[in-house]
Amino acid sequence: MAVHDEGLAAQMEPRVAELGFELVELEQAGSKARPILRLSIDLPDSRPGEPSVSLDDCARVSRALEPWLDQREGLSDRYVLEVSSPGVERPLLRPRDWERFAGAEVAVKGRGVLADRARRLEGVLLGLRGDEGAQRVALRLPNDEDVEIPLADIDRGNLVYRWERGGKGR
Repeated sequence: MAVHDEGLAAQMEPRVAELGFELVELEQAGSKARPILRLSIDLPDSRPGEPSVSLDDCARVSRALEPWLDQREGLSDRYVLEVSSPGVERPLLRPRDWERFAGAEVAVKGRGVLADRARRLEGVLLGLRGDEGAQRVALRLPNDEDVEIPLADIDRGNLVYRWERGGKGR
């Protein structure tokens, strides 16, 4: 579910940054009487495979935001705040994410067919090309072909995590 209140996300972002984290995503669910705020945070400039947000980090951000949310007009006092890591398959939501994670394996899903191939493509992210308003995501497909997909055509993008098989008898 998308954010219902863009102002809430915009006001929350600098508060999260002051705590040393990046606001990745704010999802609002529940009802007006009992809203659920799902906040995804990350370490600024983190890269795949590097240490990420801990449970203690999530608790610290939650405790720091609660007094501010308690005072927020129009937000039911029965709200639920859930703070978590974006996970190993972190969403790519802003243009800076597409630059930051260049070199990582990603999946992109489009509103329609992407690069004349499919609605969903996977490959190695090469970065973002073009100027604001006409930006394109550059992707190296598994067949080593490079394609550029207009950012406006992408509904969702995320990092891809490959689980390693290991252990005895595998």
